[in-house]
Amino acid sequence: MKFEWNGVFPALLTPFTENEELDLSLFEKNLQAQVDAGVHGVILGGSLGEASTITVPEKEALVKTAKAFLGERIPVILNIAESSTRDAIVQAKNAEQWGADGLMLLPPMRYKSDDRETITYFKTVANATSLPVMIYNNPVDYKIDTRPDMFDELITCENITALKESSRDVTNLTRMKNRFGDRIKILCGVDTLAMEELCLGADGWVAGLVCAFPAETVAIYNLVKAGRIEEATKIYRWFMPLLELDIHPKLVQYIKLAAAECGIGSEYVRAPRLVLEGAERERVLKTIREGIAKRPALV
Repeated sequence: MKFEWNGVFPALLTPFTENEELDLSLFEKNLQAQVDAGVHGVILGGSLGEASTITVPEKEALVKTAKAFLGERIPVILNIAESSTRDAIVQAKNAEQWGADGLMLLPPMRYKSDDRETITYFKTVANATSLPVMIYNNPVDYKIDTRPDMFDELITCENITALKESSRDVTNLTRMKNRFGDRIKILCGVDTLAMEELCLGADGWVAGLVCAFPAETVAIYNLVKAGRIEEATKIYRWFMPLLELDIHPKLVQYIKLAAAECGIGSEYVRAPRLVLEGAERERVLKTIREGIAKRPALV
């Protein structure tokens, strides 16, 4: 399936039952909510999807379920987050065999590679697949900064076509656009910076709170792209307390709770994560419920 890295790409939650089994019926319910809202693709097995705890057979089940449910309506992207180049290549080939339409590629896990190692890792994995690849830059969480100058070498791989930019340095967007034009599509990966980067020309948004609030997320993207900044700003300002749940170390628990409150998810997580309780749960619930109560009317 050919597609462009344009629009809203939810980093989907991985729903579990109380016994930590995949809840594929709930997964499909959330997929339907995303399709109804008009998202442009979905990303499976990312950080928000609890990548570090889901197994290879579970990744296969998620990809195949999503493809069967979505057909050719929107692309299905699988995240690759492995410790070794060899394992990343295996996962990339698995994704292609399972029917995924593209890959999001993290740098090596649990090892802080230098620039040469990072570039070699990305190029080696990209060269092992025909699928389009989006590089994920998140030095805040993963300690490896894939800077704009490193793409001088990465673009020799024709299928490296996008960057999920999560460095929190908004100027990276302009640096990339000045350096590469449209050769590399730029998707904002930080919910609390999304409108700012869209206004500066970001091509898309890899979103987190979209898992609970898909319609509002897509509305912001569409309004900004239509030049209706004032209307987008009103929604964005309402959204901000909720979007801040995306930049907390417990973003998985927080966003799962939000999805549960909106009726399109559950709060079950896989250990060592634990379901929220006590004062922390009440504080997060207060933010979520206040947001729901003041949810803006969308045109």
